Amino acid sequence: MRGGVGYRGNGSGPGGASGNGSGVVSSITEFGNDIFTLLELQAQLAALDAKEGVERATVPVAAVALGGALLVSALPVALLGVADLVSRALGIAAGWGMLLTAAFPPLRRSREELVRNLNWVRTVIVNSGRPSPRRSA
Repeated sequence: MRGGVGYRGNGSGPGGASGNGSGVVSSITEFGNDIFTLLELQAQLAALDAKEGVERATVPVAAVALGGALLVSALPVALLGVADLVSRALGIAAGWGMLLTAAFPPLRRSREELVRNLNWVRTVIVNSGRPSPRRSA
């Protein structure tokens, strides 16, 4: 089987790379096989890295979840404390202090947006009776 695909000549005689190209086909086949082997090994490595990453991240994720749960559960207690401070500072009943605390949360962005909207309404009302300025071309 000298001229077949299985023959690997040195490229100088019949059936070699300079003959009918079977050596080139064999080399390309080996190269393709090496590429697919490399891809398979890379996939196995990625799977191992992912598994190791999940194992390493389990404790920090659990700690963050626990911290978030504690933060959410502490929020009502903090609001009740603020309500108590408000009621003592204003000299009103505790229930009214709780209502005031619930009615006016510290929403800075909402307050800023309300101020912008009020300024826009004020501008529209002030300029509503005036004719629009005509631009000359």
